[in-house]
Amino acid sequence: MASLIEELIITLEQECEIYKELLPAAREKTQIIVKNDIKTLQEITNKEQLLADRINALEKKREEVIKNIGVVVSKDPKSINIRTVIQMMEKQPAEKDKLIQIHDALKRTIQNLAEINNHNKSLIQQSLEMIEFNMNFIQSARVLPGNNGYNKGANQVDAYPDQAGMFDAKQ
Repeated sequence: MASLIEELIITLEQECEIYKELLPAAREKTQIIVKNDIKTLQEITNKEQLLADRINALEKKREEVIKNIGVVVSKDPKSINIRTVIQMMEKQPAEKDKLIQIHDALKRTIQNLAEINNHNKSLIQQSLEMIEFNMNFIQSARVLPGNNGYNKGANQVDAYPDQAGMFDAKQ
């Protein structure tokens, strides 16, 4: 059991370090979204994806350790989480404290990352709304000036007569 707890602590510490690596990238992403620098945004997103792949591998390892702890203590692994393991560690205060510290650090880091990501999500949503507004504006500008789509007899007229598109491909 002691080796499983040690392996769990090491895995959680590695996860926490990777999440901490994601924090500056997420903060940098905020500035890049504001600057509308798509190329740099793509580079950061690729870097984040590599870190996310490492987190997924560590999560699988953590799940395997929890599964093995469940076998040792004869409990369903689905009913075991970090808090449950902490409660099991009454006779091992040093490991228990270490597990509590890494659990709390991981929780704080993930909360910070979630807040930054929510802010970035909001900025991207605003950018998308601005793009949609501009697209609607451009489409409405294609309507003939002074023509509201109806003629003198209240008959609807074609607002988009045969004409070249907005972009001239001949140039």
